[in-house]
Amino acid sequence: MKKNILKKALAGLLAVSCIAQPVLPLSQPGIKTAEATEITKPKEIKKTDYSKYSAKGYEWYIVRKEKHKKAGGGIPSGINLSDYNAYYIDAETKEKVIYLSFDCGYENGYTKKILKTLKKHNAKAIFFVTKPFIESCPGIVKRMKKDGHLVGNHTCTHPDLSGKPVSVIRKEIKDCARAFKKATGYRMDPFIRPPMGAFSERSLQVTKDMGYNTIFWSMAYYDYDTDHQPGKDYVVNHFKENYHRGALPLIHNTSSSNCEALDDVLAFLEEKNYRFGTLDEFAHN
Repeated sequence: MKKNILKKALAGLLAVSCIAQPVLPLSQPGIKTAEATEITKPKEIKKTDYSKYSAKGYEWYIVRKEKHKKAGGGIPSGINLSDYNAYYIDAETKEKVIYLSFDCGYENGYTKKILKTLKKHNAKAIFFVTKPFIESCPGIVKRMKKDGHLVGNHTCTHPDLSGKPVSVIRKEIKDCARAFKKATGYRMDPFIRPPMGAFSERSLQVTKDMGYNTIFWSMAYYDYDTDHQPGKDYVVNHFKENYHRGALPLIHNTSSSNCEALDDVLAFLEEKNYRFGTLDEFAHN
């Protein structure tokens, strides 16, 4: 039942944020060594008057650019992401670096192979996990840390956090982190990907006060519908056409196409002299 609920949420609500992308011409229609050690404990929640922060909801989208220039993001007018420790790209880097990120709402049989492929290329990534994913496959989550990857928060029930009460936002995040600690012995790394890319100034401030960096994305494609996969070639070509310096691609672990394409994608990026960075190189409190 949990799998079906998460699958519908991913396939339905996330589709809105991807479809809403302004697409430019020629475009197609989120610790430096990252060793498996505990990250600094998240800060204590600050006493903030959250009534001062708007609960108006927004959905993240990207603006693709030609010739591998850095993508733009759906930043609402008047909102400065840096004020909330929120990122969608390594905006300052001039280096050929890409930050792989995987959203793990539930397990669909591909995550072990994804981890094996990453290890083959000595590529580090971040996995954003939900509480159901953690509880259903704790061994896989523990392996993520042992392999040197970061593991971030993707909440318990994958809700739209933008308009939720502060108490609900906190509970969604805290309960997921507790489940991770219980299952693995590690503290969750201080990064969160808001489900569906939905956010408000209030939700961003709450997550910041809890010690988290909010992570969006600068690359995405329709990979989340497991019944209508784009195919291996589509995924490989998407990376070939849209890679850029400091890119932060959103990749779903439930996608058969992603699993089939990942080896070729990483090999291609290596041929382009890209390295695979970890978020804590630029995203931090």
